[in-house]
Amino acid sequence: MRFSRLLPSVCHQSQIPKPPSWKSYYRGFVATAALTTSLISQTVWTQPPQAQAAAYCQLSAEAIAQKEAARQAAMKGEEKAKERYKALVREHAAQMQQCRSRTWPQTQAVWLRLYPCDLQPGALESVMDRIINRGYNQVYVEVFYNGQVLLPMAENPTAWPSVVRVPGSEKADLLAQAIQKGRERGLKVYAWMFTMNFGYSYSQRPDRQQAIARNGSGETTTTTRSIFDPNGETGVVIADETFIDPYSIQAKQDYYQMVQAVVRRRPDGVLFDYIRYPRGTGAASISSKVKDLWIYGDSAQQALYQRALNNKGLELMRRFLGRGYITAGDVAAADKLYPQEAEPMWQGRTPSRLLKALPAAQRQPVLQQELWLLTVAHALQGIVDFLNLAISQVQQQGIASGAVFFPDGNQTIGQGFDSRLQPWERFPTSIEWHPMSYGVCGDPSCVVSLVRRVVSMSPPGTRITPAIAGAWGQSLGNRPSLELQMQAIRQAAPQINAVSHFAYSWQEPQSDRDRKSCKAR
Repeated sequence: MRFSRLLPSVCHQSQIPKPPSWKSYYRGFVATAALTTSLISQTVWTQPPQAQAAAYCQLSAEAIAQKEAARQAAMKGEEKAKERYKALVREHAAQMQQCRSRTWPQTQAVWLRLYPCDLQPGALESVMDRIINRGYNQVYVEVFYNGQVLLPMAENPTAWPSVVRVPGSEKADLLAQAIQKGRERGLKVYAWMFTMNFGYSYSQRPDRQQAIARNGSGETTTTTRSIFDPNGETGVVIADETFIDPYSIQAKQDYYQMVQAVVRRRPDGVLFDYIRYPRGTGAASISSKVKDLWIYGDSAQQALYQRALNNKGLELMRRFLGRGYITAGDVAAADKLYPQEAEPMWQGRTPSRLLKALPAAQRQPVLQQELWLLTVAHALQGIVDFLNLAISQVQQQGIASGAVFFPDGNQTIGQGFDSRLQPWERFPTSIEWHPMSYGVCGDPSCVVSLVRRVVSMSPPGTRITPAIAGAWGQSLGNRPSLELQMQAIRQAAPQINAVSHFAYSWQEPQSDRDRKSCKAR
């Protein structure tokens, strides 16, 4: 099933179309068959290491060592060493550009988190050098995550604290430096931002409580502690998440202001992640009743009630949202309260003539089902509208934008929905699509099935950049090497010419540990 059948056009505050019967929502929804490992060329393992490196535009060990020695000498202040290092940086940038122009994939990106220690002399240069050495020509720098933003303290107009809070570094602009040093090495530098997940710090602000998403039990996402599972593991509790009500004016203003500040640094692109609601665990991973939905914040409720087209419709909407169901007595009560109105009406509803003549007891199950689908569509619409607001600021500046999503985040499960409610097939096709294809099953088939699902549901011309997780030249548990995953994707979807890797910390674990744990000064 595609959520697009639930959703209206998102150009403006548009109306929700009439919900068809339950069966028609899911007709034709079939899971994409997984590819077998026979699709994968095994020749990559028979090639010598040098041939493998050349196939992915990676620099030779000799070139890497030469540049690193020059960098270290340059950090000591030797002028000749500085010039030599700069020359090697330019040379490797040109080599990478030429290699990527004739090598699949033409765009090869890596996800990167920066730390305060990256402000130390030579640290950021080392990171960007390592990225180029591995054949990447794009880097996605994490700019807004876990309730903090990669802006200098002295120039942070947002509702979140800065990542760098080291005394004496109030004006240090790590994002601007990353953009500059990345471009010097031939890298396109994107800003990677959480979207509806505003972080735990936001939930602690007394003046932002009305902007936080709530379900029908009065819970916020901070108290339910959702699960983020990029590695195929279970039971990984994240304590720093807080999802907002996408209908909240306050949340929109806060996010708008932050995106503006990031865009002023002129990254080559902006990627929006967490464009969804949280994923619960166990039974909570499925939204099967209205009280499971995160639409009980004041703003979301008011926006829902504005979808009523008459008093009778509004009355039933209030009762349904309040109790989670309506009874035949509720239908009869609405008829009695507003006898001048023929049928309860809300956006998109076109009641059948036969239904109008039935007694309240027979109309009740139909009306309850339609109210359930209306509230689901309302929850989805908030996500799409919030994304469009964020994208508009980026596109106005002529900067590329993209959406990061789970390929299976928009599925129906029985009579319910995946609790993330991520309607990615409704995302604009004018932006890049970055499906997180993190399937784990011992071979690349489950990764490929996720990619193929996105390809099958995307309009022609959509720019798809699958994000895969793993390491070069080795498997990690049941996760095949990056080479095997990429070869399988290429064979299954040859039209795709861009891939990203999660993450730098997986490729350079020692570098990441050293940068994370050093004493910033």
